[in-house]
Amino acid sequence: MSTKLRFGILGVASIGLRRVIPAMQRGQFTTVAAIASRDLAKAQAAARDHGIPTAYGSYEELIADPNIDAIYNPLPNQLHVPWTVKAAEAGKHVLCEKPVALTAAEARTLLDLRARTGVKICEAFMVRSAPQWLRLRQLLGEGRIGELRSVNAYFSYYNVNPANIRNRVESGGGGVYDIGCYCIQAARFAFAAEPQRVVATLDRDPQMGTDRLASAILEFPAGHAIFTCSTQLIPYQRVHLLGTRGRIEFEIPFNMPNDRLTRIFVDTTGMLDGSGIESESFPACDQYTLQGDAFARAAIEHTEVPVPLEDSIGNMAVIDAIFRSAASGQWETP
Repeated sequence: MSTKLRFGILGVASIGLRRVIPAMQRGQFTTVAAIASRDLAKAQAAARDHGIPTAYGSYEELIADPNIDAIYNPLPNQLHVPWTVKAAEAGKHVLCEKPVALTAAEARTLLDLRARTGVKICEAFMVRSAPQWLRLRQLLGEGRIGELRSVNAYFSYYNVNPANIRNRVESGGGGVYDIGCYCIQAARFAFAAEPQRVVATLDRDPQMGTDRLASAILEFPAGHAIFTCSTQLIPYQRVHLLGTRGRIEFEIPFNMPNDRLTRIFVDTTGMLDGSGIESESFPACDQYTLQGDAFARAAIEHTEVPVPLEDSIGNMAVIDAIFRSAASGQWETP
């Protein structure tokens, strides 16, 4: 393997073209060597627009390319596991968009795949490589806000286009799969634990059938996490973490801009007028570049990926429990 991990991109998904490909082309340990689409003309256009050397008219051809070390899989959610399996069985490492699967049981099948093939498989939660989230772990570890007891998260956007992949049930659409997974990830990362039980309520779009508004309570050994996510509200995102002696707030927790600094706010005074808030700023960076480099280093140096499969299975188990709770009206155990 070369000093850079040579990526092949499955499909021409917007997240790949707008965010991930340009970011990995700037990586210290990543390069984008090929892109595939079931429509060769689309692959060729994407390759031309992004300066990618090779375009393929099928995913199979890209996976078979001996000059590709790793696959980035941003295909529709229901295709994450099938194409991750095909790539891994061809000896390619896989960076797969979230959610890595549609159920925890489906995600668990990847454990055997990883053991059998020896490749790296990682869910693309780019926030796990972001400086502001790594700083959170430091602040919590230092006891800056005392004992963490409460995590509150909000994540929303407005999209009512029935043709959009996020609004199609058969493609694993809906708010919980698309953005609720980040709220769950944030709570599990902050508490460094798994919730013991979950209760949730969902409102589904009457035409499209996808969950357009979801709220949940996650009960952890040390406290509670509450989140609301929606695909049909004004775009907004915030994460608040409250401890016994202070609180931390993320200004832009998930979609960190790559062209300006980001901030978190720390308050250990409890002054309700906000006069005691201290802000910490993080220089502009691209969390997708950091994600690609962290994954590539794990593959090159045979170390752990930023989001191991075990972590992904934990997140999926909570998602499963949320859907069960919304159906049963009861607390459910992940």
